[in-house]
Amino acid sequence: MAGYHHEKDQVQRRLRRVEGQIRGIQRMVDEDSYCIEVLTQISAVTKALQSVALQLLDDHLGHCVQDAIARGGADADAKVTEATQAIARLMRA
Repeated sequence: MAGYHHEKDQVQRRLRRVEGQIRGIQRMVDEDSYCIEVLTQISAVTKALQSVALQLLDDHLGHCVQDAIARGGADADAKVTEATQAIARLMRA
């Protein structure tokens, strides 16, 4: 079960909001809005997605990784490595 299953509705609401923001940016481009205004909205969407990503990462660490560490063994090492790689990907974005 996914670590975010208890907060799935909240995650979906946030993603729908981001989806709406993306549609708004598409409209802005269609309407030839000023470049800086479009870039400002893109920045807002990027921050919103990063916020969702951090919530999912927090849930993953608190659920999946924590459970694997409690069980111990190779699975624990694999989950920690997986989380570290996910953090590295988020930092590059």
